[in-house]
Amino acid sequence: RPCHFPDIKHGSLYYESMRRPYFPVPVGKYFSYYCDESFETPSGSYWDYIHCTQDGWSPAVPCLRKCYFPYLENGYNENNGRKFVQGNSIEVACHPGYGLRNEQTAVNCTENGWSPTPRCIHVNSSEKCGPPPPISNGDTKSFPQKVYLPQSTVEYQCQSYYELQGSQYVTCSNGEWSEPPRCINPCIITEENMNKNNIQLKGKSDRNYYAKTGDTIEFMCKLGYNANTSILSFQAVCWEGILEYPRCE
Repeated sequence: RPCHFPDIKHGSLYYESMRRPYFPVPVGKYFSYYCDESFETPSGSYWDYIHCTQDGWSPAVPCLRKCYFPYLENGYNENNGRKFVQGNSIEVACHPGYGLRNEQTAVNCTENGWSPTPRCIHVNSSEKCGPPPPISNGDTKSFPQKVYLPQSTVEYQCQSYYELQGSQYVTCSNGEWSEPPRCINPCIITEENMNKNNIQLKGKSDRNYYAKTGDTIEFMCKLGYNANTSILSFQAVCWEGILEYPRCE
C-alpha cells in the first residue's frame, strides 16, 4: 500500500513543501530528512533516509531524543558527559547515604529528557520530620507534634462542606512529608443570588444550599418568569466553588 506524507515528530523532510504534492508514494521510495536540535536519527546522525515499506515508514521513530548525562554531585561520575538516546536506561550509583528520589536506582532517556532527573539526594532513612504541612480550609485530625519518626502517617480532614482531594494521609520519608491533600471549596447557593436571577431550586426548599465540585444543581424559573438563558444553564455544575446561575426575566 502507498505511504502518505510522513509526520516526523521532532524533525522534517528536506524540501518538504516541494515534495508534499507528490504524496502518497509507492513502496520502495526513499526521502532524506533531518531531526530538530536535541534529537538524532537511529544511525546517530542529524539526517538520514526514511523509507516507504509494506508496513509503513521505516524507521518508525525517525528522530530520537539525545540525553547527555550530567555531573552527579554526591554520586559516581563514570557516565559524566556521555550521550545516551531515547530508550536507554542507566543505573545510577550515588555515594553512601544518597540516592535517587523515591528509592529508584535507574534513570531513563525519554522523548522529554531524563526521567527521573539524575540527582543524588540525601536519603538517611532515620531522618525525622517536623510538623506536617498546613492546608487551607482543613487540618490534621490529631494534634501536631514537633517531631515525627520516619514512616509516621498523619490524617487530614476538611472543614464542613469542603471536599478532600488527594490522599487523606501523609507519610514521613527521608525527613520530608508526602504531598498533602487539598480542600476544595463548595458552591454556596444563596437565596439572594436566586432572587437576583428570579430562579428557585427544583424540588428543594429555598434555604441556602451547599454543593460539592461535580454536583449538578437543577433550577427553575419563579412563577411568572421565563428563561433568559439556555435550557442547559438550568442544570448548573459546581466547580471548585464556582457556579454560573441561569437567569429568568
